[in-house]
Amino acid sequence: MTASSSGDWQPSATLEVLKLRAQMLQSIRAFFSQRDVLEVETPILSAAATTDPALASFTTRYTGPLFAQGKTFYLHTSPEFPMKRLLAAGVGSIYQICKVFRDGESGRLHNPEFTMLEWYRVDFDHYRLMNEIEELIMQVLSPHMPLQAAERFSYREVFQRYIELDPHTASIQDFAAAAKTHGINISQNLRAQNDVCAWRDLLLTHLIEPKLGQGRLTFIHDYPAAQASLARLQPGDPPLAARFELYLNGIELANGFHELADAHEQRTRFERQAQTRHTLALPAMPVDERLLAALEKSLPNCAGVALGLDRLVMLAASKRSLAEVIAFAIDRA
Repeated sequence: MTASSSGDWQPSATLEVLKLRAQMLQSIRAFFSQRDVLEVETPILSAAATTDPALASFTTRYTGPLFAQGKTFYLHTSPEFPMKRLLAAGVGSIYQICKVFRDGESGRLHNPEFTMLEWYRVDFDHYRLMNEIEELIMQVLSPHMPLQAAERFSYREVFQRYIELDPHTASIQDFAAAAKTHGINISQNLRAQNDVCAWRDLLLTHLIEPKLGQGRLTFIHDYPAAQASLARLQPGDPPLAARFELYLNGIELANGFHELADAHEQRTRFERQAQTRHTLALPAMPVDERLLAALEKSLPNCAGVALGLDRLVMLAASKRSLAEVIAFAIDRA
């Protein structure tokens, strides 16, 4: 049976959901327009790629004339790097709604091609940005679902609340014992790792995240320094990452940072990620030297966040999967 006769030529989302999606996009753009935040567009193709070992980039090869003939390009996993180059060039606070691409991601809450809302606010820290995210989501979602007042917890507080462990001081043996107590099946690969971060992530995803944001926005902030990614570090004992994540009804919606502006530190983190990729036998990815040059010039003090728009629509429409809110999910692309 051909695709055209089997019926999978039709959209995976209903017309009602597509109209809701359009309404939400209008509401988001109106929100930023009222605050004089500039909408921008940056390239989907890049000569560089993310070095994050948790992400896989799609690659393509340019065969046309001029300087880049035969050159490999990467579909971006986020518009973050070029947006930071715009910030360094002095454009001020900006946002972007765009398609992003992540290889190997598919399922109820994942599609290899999805829509991201990403924005950066000059002279904001991550705490102030959380306030704005709450305002935006309440404006966009409140016509479609009831929401209680938002709540905020530190990374330490949610571990202590749900599994009675301090994630900053617990040993691997403590994490393993908690996993066993709660009936989590531990793979041999994880048992062999001497990696506290992997154990933290296991307990967070299995025992904590499903309980977060029930009927309300829940922010988790001040992550371990080892999970800083592109965030600044806050001094203290222990030092913490100026980072947050947002959950609603057990689903992660957004990931934000008080952005790192130190080019030397950023290069060091890229190199560390590259070494992790090598250890895991993952493909080497070219570092974005243009981003590092922009950081050298001076990135303004700012906070930024990436929000999964498809997940937001899914929650507003009371659907269970991204396929139900995307015009054509990957199996119909």
